[in-house]
Order: sequence, then C-alpha cells, then structure tokens
Amino acid sequence: MSSHLAAVVSSGTSIWLDDLSRERLVESATPNSLSFLIKNEFVTGVTTNPIIFSQAISKSDLYAGEIKALAKSGADSETIITKLTTDDVRDACDLFTEIHNKSNGIDGRVSIEVDPRLARDTKNTISQGKELWKLVNRPNLLIKVPATVEGLPAITALIADGISVNVTIIFSVERYQEVLNAFMDGLEERLANGKPVNEIHSVASFFISRVDSEVDSHLKALSEPNAASLLGKAAIANARLAYQEFITVRASARWQLLSKNGAHIQRPLWASTGVKDKAYDDTRYVIELIGPDTVNTMPQGTLDAVKDHGVSRGDALTPNIKNAVADLAALKAVGISMVEVAIKLEREGIDKFVAPWIELIETVKKVASN
Repeated sequence: MSSHLAAVVSSGTSIWLDDLSRERLVESATPNSLSFLIKNEFVTGVTTNPIIFSQAISKSDLYAGEIKALAKSGADSETIITKLTTDDVRDACDLFTEIHNKSNGIDGRVSIEVDPRLARDTKNTISQGKELWKLVNRPNLLIKVPATVEGLPAITALIADGISVNVTIIFSVERYQEVLNAFMDGLEERLANGKPVNEIHSVASFFISRVDSEVDSHLKALSEPNAASLLGKAAIANARLAYQEFITVRASARWQLLSKNGAHIQRPLWASTGVKDKAYDDTRYVIELIGPDTVNTMPQGTLDAVKDHGVSRGDALTPNIKNAVADLAALKAVGISMVEVAIKLEREGIDKFVAPWIELIETVKKVASN
C-alpha cells in the first residue's frame, strides 16, 4: 500500500474513485479493478456521472449482449441504460459493503446521478431520484442531484424521504451555503414527521479544476501586473472558503440539535480534481485540499499520481483560510467575479453531462439494432 495515499487518509480525507465500468467490476486482480483498489489503494467509495457511464458503455464489449437481449424483449434505449447503470452501481455497492458497515455508513458509498436533462426540473428530479433508490436498493447508495436552484428543493425532498444524496455541480460558496440549508431542511422535515435521520448520509461535491481553467483564462487576458501571480489560486481558495462554511455550520446550534437526534454531517467532497493545466503539479487538487471530514474523488490518473509522488502536509484547509480570503480578494481587485464564474460553470457543467448522455442513448440504439 502507498504511504502517500495512507497519509491522505490519516489526515481525514476519504479517497473515492471517480470512475466505474464493468471491466473494473468483473476483474478482481488487475491494478485498476475496483476490488484491487479497495484492497490496496485505500479507495472507500465511487462516484459516477453521465460522462463516465457514456464512456464505459460505449467503449466496452461487455454490455453488448445485454443491450441486444433487452432490446429484443422490447426495452427502449433509456430503459436499457437505466438497467445497465443501476446494475453496475448495485454491484459496486456490494463490493463496498464491509467498508460501509465498518465506517458506520460514512464511507463505502457509490453515487448514481439523475438524468442530467432534469437539472432544471424539480419534480422529475425527485421522482427519478426515488426510482433509482428503489432500483439499486442498497443502503450505501448516494443519489446525485445537481445544485441548481431547481435542485435545491429536490435535495430537501429526497433527504426528508430518507434517501442519501450526493449534491453535485457546486461552484460557489454561496450556492454551497444553500445546499447545506437544503440538506438540513430535509433532516428537520423528516424529524418533524417522526422519522429517524441516523441512516441518512450526504456529501456536497464542490468542483475544483474547472474553476481554475475558467479564471486562469481571464487572468491571462489581463494587463494588470499582478494578474499572473494569481494563476492557479482561485479553485483552491474557493474550496477552502467552502470548508470554512462547513466548519461554521457544524458548530452552529441548528446543526448541534440535528446531531443530537442522530444526524450525520454532510461532508464536503472535492470533485473534478484531475489537473487540466499541465503547468501545475498533478497532485495539487488533492494535497492542497486535505482535511478532516472531507472526501476527494479522483480519476485514476490523479489517484496514481498521488500514490507515486503526492506528499501530504496534513490539514491544508483550516490553516490556509486566511490566505484563501486574501487570494479571492486579490482576484476581485483585478476584476474577476467568482459569482459570474460560478454561473457560467454551472451552465456549462450541465451541458457537458447532457451531451454525452444523448450520445449514449444513440450508441445503445445502434448496438441494439446490430
């Protein structure tokens, strides 16, 4: 086992894999198999998204036979996709059963996302979230719901219904505050209805690398002399201020009352942690965001990089909050609006998930007809 990965975990950050495929499930001894990663690389959870499933199903022969059989039985493409993805997620959940039990439900989690085309549709997000929860039928499942304005009431409704949620596509501290409130609203509604909250778990997926890509593109176009010194600082500073909000909420009287009733805190999850700019260290979105009660979901390449040369300095969040405030203030001084950045990235984030999902539907149609 890697000492670098062990150091990340020992400082309070859970390592999840941001990928899933049937190859990772059916193989057990290969280095990239899920079983191997659980046993040897400290991986204690999995996140998926429409891009991951589109690539997994489109590029693998392991799904073709089932696609054709389901199509022959009369299933349409979207029904087939639901069957394939929920089966894979259920199998992954089963691989994490021991971790889930040992961690009291905190880790051993696998996420599946509602149809990205529903990102602006509260009612149908709730409906599909409930459907996916029933189809997978595993206590260590997380239903991924986008943190759009329309997604916020869906988060509350699903939590109130006893469904564990992974809130995704968060780009701003302001929206993260709304997510935390929506989460606690759901818990409070559930308690008011006389139902337990002790089996509900949640994470809030705060996106990282896309923030730097967007902000850096603006900084490089500026003529201000200090603009270059701010390159690569926005995403980490943004996440550190989100963590400060997490600490504030956890210490609040509102949360303390929920905690006394058995509630589990919604942990921050750092997503999109693969470094897109090759000029940056390929472990920075892990090493700079290590801290207690957090999750980092990594693509395979980032996991390998951390394993090989990611040197942990322990908690990199709490000691650097003041620096984060200063960095964001400096960005604002040169004209960077993090609010505008978040609005753009949310819109693009939804589009980036919708496009591959539509492509996957077309792929399944082609395979079914061959």
